Amino acid sequence: MSSLSVFLVFFFSLLIPNLVSSSSVQDPELVVQDVHKSINASRRNLAYLSCGTGNPIDDCWRCDPNWERNRQRLADCAIGFGKDAIGGRNGRIYVVTDSGDDDPVNPKPGTLRHAVIQDEPLWIIFKRDMVIRLKQELVMNSFKTIDGRGASVHIADGPCITIHYATNIIIHGIHIHDCKPGGNGDIRDSPEHSGWWEVSDGDGVSIFASKHIWVDHCSLSNCHDGLIDAIHGSTAITISNNYMTHHDKVMLLGHSDSYTQDKGMQVTIAFNHFGQGLVQRMPRCRHGYFHVVNNDYTEWQMYAIGGSAAPTINSQGNRFFAPNERFRKEVTKHEDAPESEWKSWNWRSEGDLMLNGAFFRQTGAGAASTYARASSLSARPASLVGSITTTSGALNCRRGSRC
Repeated sequence: MSSLSVFLVFFFSLLIPNLVSSSSVQDPELVVQDVHKSINASRRNLAYLSCGTGNPIDDCWRCDPNWERNRQRLADCAIGFGKDAIGGRNGRIYVVTDSGDDDPVNPKPGTLRHAVIQDEPLWIIFKRDMVIRLKQELVMNSFKTIDGRGASVHIADGPCITIHYATNIIIHGIHIHDCKPGGNGDIRDSPEHSGWWEVSDGDGVSIFASKHIWVDHCSLSNCHDGLIDAIHGSTAITISNNYMTHHDKVMLLGHSDSYTQDKGMQVTIAFNHFGQGLVQRMPRCRHGYFHVVNNDYTEWQMYAIGGSAAPTINSQGNRFFAPNERFRKEVTKHEDAPESEWKSWNWRSEGDLMLNGAFFRQTGAGAASTYARASSLSARPASLVGSITTTSGALNCRRGSRC
């Protein structure tokens, strides 16, 4: 534990006796985390203090009580490899008023499907709370933002979101769950074109041959295949501030060991909470460069971070709480290769907080220059992860007040 953490434990044990009980002193890291949570709660509640949380994305826009009138400011707040994803920043606001999806080929104006297929940039918002049950995959056109702030929006109980040969997409503040395979039918993907789609995998968000993608503050769970998958040469992606629960194969990054076009893939996974009921793939990586930074891992049943085909994985400032089972303590899993091969893959853990016996199997040469292409932002201390990720997932934003 750092000297700063030791000081905080001592200092706050004097000032706030009720916070540091005799039992909690036995685990000083938890005391420090409680202190940081208290500090940040005070900042949010007292208007004359900064509302900053140490989360650079949230601190960019959430302090503004007029966020609803400045929605497109969000596009300037992305970080990591997907930081250039502008979505529909330069377009008009499109208000979804109809939760229906009666015709995937000729969608009605006012529906989400009608909005996402347009050729022009659009910033898509929702008039009210709604549950959208799609008949087929929601195939998105480029330069779109789906912004769920101010409403409770669920895409659920059917096929979900597909980003296919598209660019500049932002998905923010949506509940995505219970997604099922779709396909074997016609789907419109632009005003000028519709085509036949085969059966899909049933992902929550499927990213295929696309770039400049940002998925932020979504709540995802219980889909047929992956919660978020990125394959076939997709790159420049940030997955941040999401809350993921109750799912097996959480996140696949890279199509297959033989698909070498994924060697240029760069993905940032930051400030997410990997929560209850998750099994594996947080993420599972192939070929490319992956920056896993300041995430909170509170449950895995097989492993947390894995990969094959020699990906570069840079794990920094994460908090890993291992399962109680003796043989599930390892964070990592090197897959589909003998040790003689995977021991040269470049995987490192830097500043990660390992709890309940968690351990990260580092491999590769370990030179700092090796990780230059897998570094996308400055990691905060792992002791701050609790406060940084406290409000992960879809936010309860109300008009006229800070989000």
